[in-house]
Amino acid sequence: MKIKAQELRDQARKKKEEEEKKLEREREKGRIQSGKQLIEAKRSLEENERKRNIEFRKAEKEEEKRARERIRWKLKQDKLERRVNVGLPPEQLVAEERTPAVRIEQNPFPVRSVAKSERMRECLRSLRRNHKDDDARVRQAFQTLLIYVGNVARNPNEEKFRKIRLSNPLFLDRVGSLTGGIEFLELCGFETTEGEEFLYLPHNKVDMATLNSAASELKSALTNPFFGLL
Repeated sequence: MKIKAQELRDQARKKKEEEEKKLEREREKGRIQSGKQLIEAKRSLEENERKRNIEFRKAEKEEEKRARERIRWKLKQDKLERRVNVGLPPEQLVAEERTPAVRIEQNPFPVRSVAKSERMRECLRSLRRNHKDDDARVRQAFQTLLIYVGNVARNPNEEKFRKIRLSNPLFLDRVGSLTGGIEFLELCGFETTEGEEFLYLPHNKVDMATLNSAASELKSALTNPFFGLL
């Protein structure tokens, strides 16, 4: 009976050890799987960020190209007008007038976005000029605006990122009290609610192209030391 009892205890101990080993293996598999998922999620975020940066740079280059074309077209028109004023024949006047329209129609970026980008850029320039003696505060305002825009772009379904309390002390200090701060957010789609308590961006009015353009303008303002001063 003693021998039998000992055998039973040994079997129970062995069985328990095997179950613990099996459980440890399962836990290790779970940790490995979680690690793989985290790595994959991080890789996906990095890839999305890289794509957004490429789109920002591409859009910025396209806007610069269109601006140069408009300047060249304006110079040509001025030249033609001077020829007319001095009595010379206006050579290729009609052809030159039609050229910008053709280029705009072929452009894959909508004209509306370009116009809004220019308004955003001018808004940021105005903010910089009005507070040119406080560079640190201007930079903080640009960084805060970039955070607001980035949060909405990354989480368009989260209402907390699309709603800003106007009386929030941090918001007032960094953005709300600066000329052009609220105007820039309004260009991004934010609207003042009834009672002027919040700035709110409705979900159906979230425009990723506008947000990407806003982020591009803010990054340009942060990296260019002469932005708004020339």
